[in-house]
Amino acid sequence: MSCLFAARLAKAADIAMIGTWTEAIDAIRRRGILIEGLRGAGVIRVDSHYIGEPAAPADLVIILVKAWQTGTVAKHLAGYLRSDGIAISLQNGLGNLDLLGERVSPGSTAMGATLLGPGHVQPGGEGLTQMVASDWVVDLFRESGLEARRCNADEAESLLWGKLCVSCGINALTALLRIPNGGLLERPDASALMIKATEECAAIAKLKGIVLPFADPALYVREVAKRTATNRSSMLQDILRGAPTECDAINGAVVREANRFGASAPVNEILRQLVRAAGDKTGVISKHADS
Repeated sequence: MSCLFAARLAKAADIAMIGTWTEAIDAIRRRGILIEGLRGAGVIRVDSHYIGEPAAPADLVIILVKAWQTGTVAKHLAGYLRSDGIAISLQNGLGNLDLLGERVSPGSTAMGATLLGPGHVQPGGEGLTQMVASDWVVDLFRESGLEARRCNADEAESLLWGKLCVSCGINALTALLRIPNGGLLERPDASALMIKATEECAAIAKLKGIVLPFADPALYVREVAKRTATNRSSMLQDILRGAPTECDAINGAVVREANRFGASAPVNEILRQLVRAAGDKTGVISKHADS
């Protein structure tokens, strides 16, 4: 996702990518971001730096790292952000904003991408990005050809939990079964588990007083799986390349929130355990860490 957004935003702004994945940073420095499209591959040149290296403070920082990398970003964020700059998290899962601090605003994106290699990405279709941000940030996105709108903090929380519901239903199951999103709809047992995991998340959102951006969680997750049928979820991509996943910040986060209310989320807990059993090494530094 970082490569996709950097490539698109480079049409309207000077972009620098900060990351931890050595092979990706080196590839971007050497040849730029490689974007696959309907008419073949294109190359977009941007600056790139290893996290911790000095770089000019930015007017806007967009945080797209995996949830397990958020703590590392938090340590370096102030050095990359102007005193009057804006930082926005477009990450998956819960807990990122708590680690990043009060200078970071929430957002949610429906954009998708498949990582094909270091600095090499294939867009997964267009989607709306909604964020708590100044008008100039929204204008920048639109100038870059990205669909964007400004939202308030309550809307952002609703969107975050709405995306979490879908991620709980789709990501872990597709990673475990090694199938694209639409494959869940072709397997009745998998489809039933997808719905149960989604509904557990929706139930916890209701306990927290959060109004989701859809009325029927089961119907909505099925619609998303159908609309993104050929996409490989980010968790499936992580499992396939031997990288840590965000399962603990997605399914695991729902379990922790449920426990706070004396409730339970058994399907999400089982999915979390199965992803860990399948080889997820969340929290372990990996050479495959995203930029």
